[in-house]
This record gives sequence, structure tokens and C-alpha cells, in this order.
Amino acid sequence: MLKFIVLGLCAVSVLAEVKVLDNDNFDGIALDKSKDVLVEFYAPWCGHCKRLEPVFEKVGKTFGNEKNCVVAKVDADKEKDLGSRFGISGFPTIKFFPKNNKEGEEYNGGRSEQDFIDYLNEKCGTNRVAGGGVDDQAGIVAEFNALAQKFVTDSASRAATLEEMQAAVDGKPEEKKSGDYYVKVMKKITDKGDGYVATEIARLEKILSGSMTGDKRDQMFKRKNILNVFNKAAGGKEEL
Repeated sequence: MLKFIVLGLCAVSVLAEVKVLDNDNFDGIALDKSKDVLVEFYAPWCGHCKRLEPVFEKVGKTFGNEKNCVVAKVDADKEKDLGSRFGISGFPTIKFFPKNNKEGEEYNGGRSEQDFIDYLNEKCGTNRVAGGGVDDQAGIVAEFNALAQKFVTDSASRAATLEEMQAAVDGKPEEKKSGDYYVKVMKKITDKGDGYVATEIARLEKILSGSMTGDKRDQMFKRKNILNVFNKAAGGKEEL
């Protein structure tokens, strides 16, 4: 949903972080089997809902860059058919609709910003931190880490380890984006020497100090996390 802010003579559109659902779009979003969706069923007159609103907006912002982990809300007092359909008897009621269970499951956890972030990270397999960034585990894969350490510490068998890494990446298509970067780092180290990792970390830090889109920033942080795996294996101080 788009909100419009008028600044002088200019209208600037701002994408709402919490998706607003109704009878027309509920199934297309909450029941989309490619998405995990957290839905707040609320009523505008509900005091508890009003207190939850700023927290939920922050959670929406944190996951705003996750296309398949969605934070949404529906005015169940207005959309009574939806309220009845999902057995809503009090407000706010929060339900989670995972990819593999579109019947929905009730959320009974805490209602702080961090409670919701922890819950969604676990359920969606994400690594978000408050505000929308990613943590130092984003992008890294345990199996690939072990091969990265072997590559760094056993220089005599690097060619064989690189082949082993490529085979491991090919066997994990769901981790292809991260895996391809592990392979790329190994090739760069082979071509440019062990100093490549520290140089590249410094370059990424410079890029991250500037302005960029959320997708690009996530990508840079994930690459830095992977580089830190190699750096730590070499005995360097881990950059966070």
C-alpha cells in the first residue's frame, strides 16, 4: 500500500512496511505458498492494538526487504468475513501463515519488537536485526565454512579444496548465491594471494559507509560475513 507525503509542490510515495490486507488481497498475500506471513488481526478502537501498532510498524520495517517473510495486518472489525473465517474472537490476534501450513497458527509469544524479530528469523530462516540490517551470520553456510578453513590452512591442497567447494555448492542449490561467493573468494585468493581478503573487507567497509539500496546493502554485508570466515581461518581479527 502506498502512502503519499506532500513536500511543497512535490508528492513523494512511500511504501508501507506493514502490508494492509482486506478481503480482496488476503488470499493472494497471506496464503501465498511461497511466503511466510505474520498477520495482526486488529480493530481500530482496541487499546491494546493501538499500543502494539508502533511496535508492529518497526517489525515491518525490519523485514521490509524480505520478499518472502511478510508482516501484515487486517482490520478484522471492518473485514468481518476474514475475522469469522479465521476464528478471531479478540483483538489483537496474531497469526502466522507459514509456507507449508496455510491454515495458520496462532502467535503466542512476547510482543516486544525483539520478540517478533526473533520469532520471524527462526520461522523464516532470516537473519534480520532491528532497523532492517542483517546480522553477522547472514550469508554464511556451515558446510562451506569448513571448506573455507581447509582452503586457507592447507595451501598445498587448495586446487582440490576449490573443486570440493564447487561440488558442495552444486549440491546445495538453495545456497547457490552464498556458495558462488565462497568459490569466488577462493579463486581470488589463488590469483591475488592471501592479502586479498583483508583488502576486500576494507573495500566493502568503505562502500557500506555510503548510501545504497537495502538489497545492495544486504548483499555487501553477506559478502563481508563470508570474507570474515576466511579472515578468521587465517588467524586474522574478525571484522564485525
